Amino acid sequence: MTDQPADPRVGLSVTHRRYVPYAHAHYGGNLVDGAYVLGLFGDVATELCIRTDADEGLFASYDDVQFRAPVQAGDVLEVTATLTRVGRRSRGMAFEARVVCRARPDRSPSAAEVLAEPVVCTTAAGTVVAPG
Repeated sequence: MTDQPADPRVGLSVTHRRYVPYAHAHYGGNLVDGAYVLGLFGDVATELCIRTDADEGLFASYDDVQFRAPVQAGDVLEVTATLTRVGRRSRGMAFEARVVCRARPDRSPSAAEVLAEPVVCTTAAGTVVAPG
């Protein structure tokens, strides 16, 4: 039995950046619900599927989701999907969302800053299905 060569698509990543508008604040302190980031994970998964399979694919499941830090209105998020596994039709992906900029309403209503170190706010692993 010979080992199959690694699929060259494994390791490919796609990154998007998105400003979180105040209209998406759902809780006190301008907190945004976790579903907002899961929607962004779907967006980067779609682009990754297009790049690897020339199709948008279908998100089948999350294997793990970890909400590690709050997301607030006025944040700028950097969201990455990385292909971790290629099956016949299934694709495993790892996701990470980081806060790279944050509003500073303590300074003025429109003040914001670039964070010296991005804050990892959400991680996940999931599976998408490509057409057969």
